[in-house]
Amino acid sequence: MQKVIFETYKTLALAEGALDTVIVTPDDIVFDGRTLLKCMFGCADWGKGPTCPSREGALKPWEWEPLLRKYTAVLIIHAHDKWVAQKASFAVEREAFLLGDVLAFSMSDCTLCADCAGSSGEPCRFPKQARPAFHSVGIDVFATVKKLGLPLSPLREPDEEPNWYAAVWLNG
Repeated sequence: MQKVIFETYKTLALAEGALDTVIVTPDDIVFDGRTLLKCMFGCADWGKGPTCPSREGALKPWEWEPLLRKYTAVLIIHAHDKWVAQKASFAVEREAFLLGDVLAFSMSDCTLCADCAGSSGEPCRFPKQARPAFHSVGIDVFATVKKLGLPLSPLREPDEEPNWYAAVWLNG
């Protein structure tokens, strides 16, 4: 039964435009709280976005790990477009919820708005859909996808095709 449900999620993500999906366990995810440093010193939106680990009351990366490890499976979604990855993760989260996995949780680098409201000091326009990026919750996305044999490397040129990842945390 579980395998059938996971295949349903994979099929749904692919139908939403994902290039590839893989089901793993939380043990396959590389957690490293140092990702916070890249957020602090690499993100122009540090302290502004609704999913930012710097916002008041936000969980810190090392507080996310024990929560995420309670899940039994993670569907990793790969796309060349950030919006496609996020859209696919939302669709899978909704389907999982409707099938009874009420704690299913999608995670992606939020791209709901062309210009994040948080960047201009406004409240989030989509607070129920905005999701944190992997690195903001202490996941080393580069090490994780490398471990899984998926493509990802820093872009050297503006015309290089990016690889974006989203995830849906599931209870098998």
